[in-house]
Amino acid sequence: MASASLQFFAFVLALFAVFGDITATLLPNWKVNADVGSNIITAITQMQGLWMDCTWYSTGMFSCSLKYSVLSLPVYIQAARTTMVLSCILSAFGICITTVGMKCTKLGGDTDSKSHACFAGGVCFILAGIFGLVPTSWYLREIISNFLDQTIPESSKHEPGGAVYTGFISAGFLLIAGVIFCTSCFKKQQGAWIYPPKQHHFPTTEQESNAGYNLKDYV
Repeated sequence: MASASLQFFAFVLALFAVFGDITATLLPNWKVNADVGSNIITAITQMQGLWMDCTWYSTGMFSCSLKYSVLSLPVYIQAARTTMVLSCILSAFGICITTVGMKCTKLGGDTDSKSHACFAGGVCFILAGIFGLVPTSWYLREIISNFLDQTIPESSKHEPGGAVYTGFISAGFLLIAGVIFCTSCFKKQQGAWIYPPKQHHFPTTEQESNAGYNLKDYV
């Protein structure tokens, strides 16, 4: 029962991580630059994401422009696009596989099949967490290095946006869920190897009857 509840907790974490991963991939605020003019009315907020750049004015106007050219983008943005999409795909596969392999579901067949499916889902979550952690770390490193560069003007410097933090948290949830699923299956298999079921040998009725017959012959 404890293992089933732990798997359910990991599944809930994975669900939150999948939604957060998809949200972080689509959000345009990976890095944010606030430019305040002489008047608060002219204040604007420029946001840059993986797929589009957006500008929000203090007057309430909001405009976005898509990044159509892939080759013109920096390498870290191209890598972030690829790895984040892979992270979303792997996490979605992990949700489907662990649904079959969890103990609280009636899918997946026998116990060994469910254990293997649960382990495979945990591996998918771990890979998805790694694929989500790499682009967010790389993107954050680029933001910090540009912010600390003295040759770059203040108007061109940015700060990390909410999408980066969402990606970090989602990657952490995926890693935790994957480790829980893998270790729960591993502990179960290890217990079966260390403590094999005892086999009890009982004499058959035929042997008992033969033994009784032989004893009567000597009386």
